[in-house]
Amino acid sequence: MTLEPEWVNTLRLLDNRPLDDFVKELAILELYRRRQISSEKAAELLKMERMEFVRFASRQGIAFYDMSEDEFADEMELLSEAV
Repeated sequence: MTLEPEWVNTLRLLDNRPLDDFVKELAILELYRRRQISSEKAAELLKMERMEFVRFASRQGIAFYDMSEDEFADEMELLSEAV
């Protein structure tokens, strides 16, 4: 992939690792955020343990559990009924 110099310079402001590594990481995070790949697959691609990836994604603002308050309340109700 070829990027214009403006893009390269902008991305380098965000991270000083090799650009290929940084762009790969961004792409994997975006695929995970969109639920196109699992946390397990994302961790594998980034050569991390699964929970390490979950914590990493969380620090990037990507929640492991993506539920609305209503969905969460429904889940809690189901759990309390099961007990």
